[in-house]
Amino acid sequence: MLVRPKMSGEQKSAAKTVGFDAPKPDAASSPALLPAGNSRGTNQAGVRLYNERLILSLIRRHGTLPKVEIARLTGLSAQATTVIVKRLEADGLLLKGEPQRGRVGQPTVPFSLNPGGAFSFGLKIGRKSSDLVLIDFCGKMLARISQPHAYPSPDVISSLVREGIEIMLRDLEPREVERIAGFGIAAPFELWNWEAEAAAPREIMDQWRGFDIQAHLQTLVPMPVYLCNDATSACAAETFIGEGWHYSDFLYIFIGSFIGGGLVIGGNLFLGRTGNAGAIGPMPVAQIDDQGNLTHRQLIRSASIFVLEQKMLGAGLNPSRLWRSPEDWGEIGPVLDEWIEAAAQDLALCIVSANAIVELESAIIDGAMPVNVRARIVERTRLAMEKCDLQGLTPLTLRAGTMGSNARAIGGAALPFLANFARDREVLFKDTQV
Repeated sequence: MLVRPKMSGEQKSAAKTVGFDAPKPDAASSPALLPAGNSRGTNQAGVRLYNERLILSLIRRHGTLPKVEIARLTGLSAQATTVIVKRLEADGLLLKGEPQRGRVGQPTVPFSLNPGGAFSFGLKIGRKSSDLVLIDFCGKMLARISQPHAYPSPDVISSLVREGIEIMLRDLEPREVERIAGFGIAAPFELWNWEAEAAAPREIMDQWRGFDIQAHLQTLVPMPVYLCNDATSACAAETFIGEGWHYSDFLYIFIGSFIGGGLVIGGNLFLGRTGNAGAIGPMPVAQIDDQGNLTHRQLIRSASIFVLEQKMLGAGLNPSRLWRSPEDWGEIGPVLDEWIEAAAQDLALCIVSANAIVELESAIIDGAMPVNVRARIVERTRLAMEKCDLQGLTPLTLRAGTMGSNARAIGGAALPFLANFARDREVLFKDTQV
């Protein structure tokens, strides 16, 4: 059942750059939001678009803001602020609240995002299941279709998108369809390299090699299609819709079938040279082998849910619950305790190492798992970090994420919003292949 918020007007923004919000305008680092040949200094439409994005970003962060506070935070004049806010309200992107009377002066009128101002679809491609979601402009998930599968294949994903989009569009009103900003894909890069871990036939996984999922899905859906790594998309969800914006510099960790992550620096997602920065799965961590020798393994081999799956199989337990009901695993017993402890020890080393290089403000741990399991991992990781030699390191805040198992799908759906409405200093997407 889809929620149908009230809307009015037409969506105006058509910018194609993608990135994260920052609280203050910065002429030196402002992105090129116009086609080549236009300049913000000489083209008033460019200035207007930049300031519209800035105001939308500030209201998204604060929840509600009156015009006087918007002017103070942006440095815009009261007149310019009034003109832009009225335009955004007319476009259906902002809602005017009830006047708030203070102790002195005229009452202030708060403005908030209109949930029905825009909609977006998101697709998460996972190892054991894939999800298609629809979210509103405030990030609320309005509908979800989940497709379990033994392993992902292009045919399975195509069927999910084709049939799922048809169902969701059928339940929308025409004016809501007009406000769909796009379709975002959250997918692991180089799926074919995880043949053994995914327990999939080589010929199926090889189908992903050289397969342009973004171009293919663009032929199936009547809207712009965006693509990003699944863990990076989860980080986008935490930063753009969740609580990550409270921190300027943080490491985001998402524990799914395979652990991944993202790195936010200065309020912007840091992608690195090829878009793979923050991919913590390959990070080496120390271990003691059966002979008592110190060796190394990758973090993905301890702090991933597929490792817990293997442990459950070894103990004669059915691991299907891990994928069938990520919000409730039921009682697993000592196997879960052992996995949490091993994952926490290695996560602590990962976070301490990252902090030594970047000087993080926070580390955020999220995952496709029950809330109580995530809380246990965060607490055990915190205790393990306290046992590390932290001399010379700036303390950081360790906390749980807020998006949970839906982070990747919602992050995918957030990509069109980032492309069209976020004030950005860094381009989010680079030329990468799935």
